[in-house]
Amino acid sequence: MKNLILLLLVCYSALLGAQTVPGGPQQQPIVITGATIHVGNGQVIENGFIHFDKGKIVATGPQANYQPIAGAKIIDGKGKHVYPGFIAANTILGLTEVDAVRPTRDFAETGDLNPNVRSIISYNTDSKIIPTLRFNGILLAEVAPQGGTIPGTSSVVQLDAWNWEDAAYKTDVAIHLNWPAMYRRTGWWAEPGPVEQNKEYDTNIQNLRDFLKEAQAYAQIDKPAVYNLKLEAMKGLFNGTRKVLVHVDGSREILHALDFKKEFGIEIVIVGGEDSWRVAKQLKEANVPVLLGNTHALPGAPEEDIDIRFKLPYLLQQEGVLVGLSIWGSWEQRNLAFHAGSAAAYGLTKEQALSAITLNTAKILGIDKLTGSLETGKDANLFISQGDALDMRTNIIEAAYIQGREVVLADHQQELNEKFKTKYSGQ
Repeated sequence: MKNLILLLLVCYSALLGAQTVPGGPQQQPIVITGATIHVGNGQVIENGFIHFDKGKIVATGPQANYQPIAGAKIIDGKGKHVYPGFIAANTILGLTEVDAVRPTRDFAETGDLNPNVRSIISYNTDSKIIPTLRFNGILLAEVAPQGGTIPGTSSVVQLDAWNWEDAAYKTDVAIHLNWPAMYRRTGWWAEPGPVEQNKEYDTNIQNLRDFLKEAQAYAQIDKPAVYNLKLEAMKGLFNGTRKVLVHVDGSREILHALDFKKEFGIEIVIVGGEDSWRVAKQLKEANVPVLLGNTHALPGAPEEDIDIRFKLPYLLQQEGVLVGLSIWGSWEQRNLAFHAGSAAAYGLTKEQALSAITLNTAKILGIDKLTGSLETGKDANLFISQGDALDMRTNIIEAAYIQGREVVLADHQQELNEKFKTKYSGQ
């Protein structure tokens, strides 16, 4: 019996493939010298150095200012680039493995209003998708629930951990709200039908308003007679400790969401924002940031410019709106840097595009005091690239660190590459 169990375990391990072991705490100071340092806040230090110890950035600056540090590990960064770790926002990474296999999908609960659902509980640190993201510079992710009007709360995780408790970087950062659409597309993607008005839109909005009013009233009670799990989860919206990430694309719906912000005094972020450029001035006036969705896409309306989605970050930036970039899904996140690269080709500077997937996203998620840029006192979440990390031709990452821990850069694709190189080389 014992032999049978051992055999089953061996077979299961073989199916899973090799699993990388999370890195241990930083044991000595590390200094990267002579590199181009992309701070993440728009600043670039040519021929610079960065020193980090005990998981924190100690100093960064021009190489001429570097003073030798006893016992430090020196990494020669000449001709290379150092970047803050990219942040994948609004993702189901770790909540799904194979999209077409239902048992591997754990990102949605039944029901319409589930603010009490915590995505962090379902996060799977052993997902094979995670190493492929690290290999493209993504070191942190905001894992978000899906489905219903209020699917639950999202948390930020770091992508080198034993379990979800280790992975948790900042838990329950925001409640997600799928705003009702005023219009609905009919048909299916191959044969789209006409656009129809959502006749239930006003009812949907009123139901949402009623729920928020109930939650607001509940939040004002110190010791409620009846404990309500859903309303407890909403309390943070009204005391400023939590924000709402509103998933909405239409310009009129965005304006309605801004009305809700004013009515209830809550902090919101627009997620998706396909038509956000049409109401950019109102977004700036309301101090509402936008976490754009997939920018590698065709326009939503035939009268729009063919490249409108590529220009969205620039159009919002020009109006002074804080902009972050995101891609819905899990494995799709590996292309996040290249979406930023495209934004740089359509108006943004390279450093502005970098900020859209680092510091801007960190600000939107409320973790900018910890990460998002290579500034003194922040966590040492960074990587070394042979070239421009926003260009798929030169995004070749040699080393990565999360809170100062060196991360193993290996993934399933690399294993397959080595396997079949051997086969086809005749060895």
